[in-house]
Amino acid sequence: MVEENPNAASDTEKYWDLVRPDVVGPAIAEATGEQAWTNPSAELIAGGKSNLTFTLRSDAGEVILRRPPSGKLLPSAHDMAREARILKGLAGSDVPVPKVLHVDADGDGLGVPYYVMAKVEGRVIRDELPAGYADSDAEKAQIADALIDALVALHRIDPEEVGLGDLGKPTGYLERQLERWQKQSAKAAEHVQLDEFGELARKLEATRPETPTTRIVHGDFRLDNCILDASDPGAVRAVLDWELSTLGDPLADLGLSLLYWGDSAAPPVPLVPSITNRPGWPRPAHLIDRYCSATGADPALLDWYIAFSVFKFTAIAQGVFTRAAAGDMAGQSFDDGGGRELLRELVATGLDKLR
Repeated sequence: MVEENPNAASDTEKYWDLVRPDVVGPAIAEATGEQAWTNPSAELIAGGKSNLTFTLRSDAGEVILRRPPSGKLLPSAHDMAREARILKGLAGSDVPVPKVLHVDADGDGLGVPYYVMAKVEGRVIRDELPAGYADSDAEKAQIADALIDALVALHRIDPEEVGLGDLGKPTGYLERQLERWQKQSAKAAEHVQLDEFGELARKLEATRPETPTTRIVHGDFRLDNCILDASDPGAVRAVLDWELSTLGDPLADLGLSLLYWGDSAAPPVPLVPSITNRPGWPRPAHLIDRYCSATGADPALLDWYIAFSVFKFTAIAQGVFTRAAAGDMAGQSFDDGGGRELLRELVATGLDKLR
């Protein structure tokens, strides 16, 4: 029996049109053979800033539903059926992922594609550590190592061997990414205009390196997109949020992870928890050394990839601010900490990396 949530009824009513328990519940019941899923309750999981994630509860337990935001969607964004396919492909690999239980690829139930996955128990670390968890510097280093080891495991996978060889084009990843995020920025920047963004794009194009190898890239790999073991900080139980995953340059994944990890000498990254730039956490050099030792990657290239990550993240953040202002994020608001000004500072940091 699931512990009763006193807010479940009100939350379910509040998000009814987004989740449609009367439609989704029977679909889960059919997929799992558990009739208790016929009438679930729903609760929004705060923290997601692109797609919407809900916990569904019934006497059968808890599962997680992922769906796009409401409102007009940007082209190629929020592809839930594709994300579910990636999770299925990685099942059984060295990369821990949740089990997919049900996929509505056509969007018949909610009007948009969605999928339901098993809930993985553990710790999601955002802006605070749970009491008594990873108190020591050594345990914080174990978290950093586990994060990098999961990324290395992903980049070692042959896409063909897991049925994901057609996840993206085998070449031209960086060129396409530069083009894509410039277009997304132009479409999503209704509330955040950044003159320096174009300059950053031009410098990245002029200095773009050659991709040494093509692998599956996560596209948004960071600490709070992973579930850590509840008792062992050095173990990742699941990697989440695969909507931006494709075939591409693995150093782009590392560069973004380093940007998210943070550096006390750089401005904080808006929208993303910054717990890892506090005292006691390993510095970015620790993560770089572990990744490069495991893969043979050249650390000298990483300034470009961090600048590229600033470029990509800025375009994503512009879209988040725009969707939230339009009311398409289930009532969530994200610009409560001067995020627009922080984006400008971040772009300046990216330009400095290329000088």
